[in-house]
Amino acid sequence: MTVNKPWLDHYPSNVPKTIDPDQYGNLIELYEECFERFRFHPMSICMGVTHTYDDVDKASLAVAAWLQGQGLAKGSIVALMMPNVPQYLPIMIGILRAGFVCTPINPLYTGRELRHQLNDSGAEVIFIVDNFAQALEQVVGETSINRIILSKMGDMMGLKGILVNTVIRQVKRLVPKYALNDPKYKVTKFPDVLKAGKNLPHQAPEMELEQKAILQYTGGTTGLSKGAVLTQRNIVAAAMQSEAWYRPVTSEIDEVYINMVMALPLYHIFAFMLSLLGMRSGYTFILVPNPRDIPGFIKTLSKQPFHIFPAVNTLFKGLLDHPKFGQLNFSSLRISQAGGMAATEQTAARWLEVTGCAMIEGWGMTEGVAVGTANVVTDRQFNGTIGVPGPGVDVIVVNEDNERVGIGQAGEMCIKGPNVTSGYFNHDNSDSFTEDGYFRTGDIVSMDEKGYFTLLDRKKDMILVSGFNVFPNEVESVMLDCDAIVDCAVIGIPDERQGEAVKIYIVPADSNVTEGVIRYFALDNLTGYKCPRYIEFVSELPKSNIGKVLRQKLREKHMAEHG
Repeated sequence: MTVNKPWLDHYPSNVPKTIDPDQYGNLIELYEECFERFRFHPMSICMGVTHTYDDVDKASLAVAAWLQGQGLAKGSIVALMMPNVPQYLPIMIGILRAGFVCTPINPLYTGRELRHQLNDSGAEVIFIVDNFAQALEQVVGETSINRIILSKMGDMMGLKGILVNTVIRQVKRLVPKYALNDPKYKVTKFPDVLKAGKNLPHQAPEMELEQKAILQYTGGTTGLSKGAVLTQRNIVAAAMQSEAWYRPVTSEIDEVYINMVMALPLYHIFAFMLSLLGMRSGYTFILVPNPRDIPGFIKTLSKQPFHIFPAVNTLFKGLLDHPKFGQLNFSSLRISQAGGMAATEQTAARWLEVTGCAMIEGWGMTEGVAVGTANVVTDRQFNGTIGVPGPGVDVIVVNEDNERVGIGQAGEMCIKGPNVTSGYFNHDNSDSFTEDGYFRTGDIVSMDEKGYFTLLDRKKDMILVSGFNVFPNEVESVMLDCDAIVDCAVIGIPDERQGEAVKIYIVPADSNVTEGVIRYFALDNLTGYKCPRYIEFVSELPKSNIGKVLRQKLREKHMAEHG
């Protein structure tokens, strides 16, 4: 058995124990290698429209050239707020090829959430789909944004895009009215960026692996999201680690093109990592802009074979619950990767029965570019663990005194590797790492004698709704702005559909306060997955002698009442 790292003895023979990101001078070398190797491979399919690696290469160069002509300082932050549409990856890669830093934004953010990320990151430019321009309009005057690039969903779909844009705007009415006509910031249409950029010179910037590449925001226990600084080395390492881990299966797929279902939103770290893995291997991404439309999603899956299917447990279950899903052809499916939230044994068993492909569970975090631990991809049985550390990843488990614990003992999971962040942007990071440089995940785990880890508990108060982090402090601070609420506390409760759901206990201002008032305020101020699904009115909240709300008491109260 390998000393201190027993998991290495259980790696498949063709998976390396370490990787070397320093074989690349910078992240752009990795991207350009992919474009060169797979130039005429299809890179994305969206609503029946295909783009090759060559198409994306040229579009990203146009974006980069245009951005370089805007007079931005070196290292400037550029925001990207879009769903999974064909222009997402060309824009993101273009931002990096221009020498700037990208900060992806959840397009479902409310104005308040958007304002915080823009101000914390200091972004000066934002690429945004017009469906979400109204939220930007509400706050843009309070930010550093001075250039706005507006895109429509169908901007890179050719003639079909005209139909898509018409349906979205005039039939489904999914574009709320906005103006964005203040002269202090310049608004440009995305097609004009592509047109102008193609005729502008692109100067390859001097870059190193230690430079910032992505500011990826994640929930914070203070109630405000924090930007994890992901360097070019972090991202290159994650791409190499992921590609190596999947190799035992992908090397056996005897097909010209390997199709990966991309239903997870590209602004989420899990999907971003998968896009890197896919590009390194020349995969074609089946882009799904709205995976919540299950009938439409199934229709998309019926149009071409799919080999790799990453998703959160919620999405796997939603598909299984639809009667037409079982009618699809699963003969090409080789990997079903569960992540983002805990997978359930019931969903895993149903997935294997219906598709014939075992669901493989792993664990990752924003701060590690979604690479951490995973089960071996050739496994055929769901084992309930989060697997073993990936190539080049080291994990230790420590107790409250920062002492390493033994096999089978519970403690905090701490992680080190070339993919792990150096810390949070604009934050004191001294408490984020152990003295010997391991990142503190806050997750409670135990390790067995083989090096497989079991997740026992998560960060004390964090709620995981369909794979998205919800921190009670943030929800509470927002809800306390409601005049109908005197005091409140938020906990997570088990939910069969979402994994967990948000429950809020409220001390109302008077007896006339209704659930409807609370729900309306929440929907107006919080992203949908953060909104309380369950509301309970109470006369007082349990608190410590220093006035801190005892959420554990509320969890116990819920369990006592509901089991």
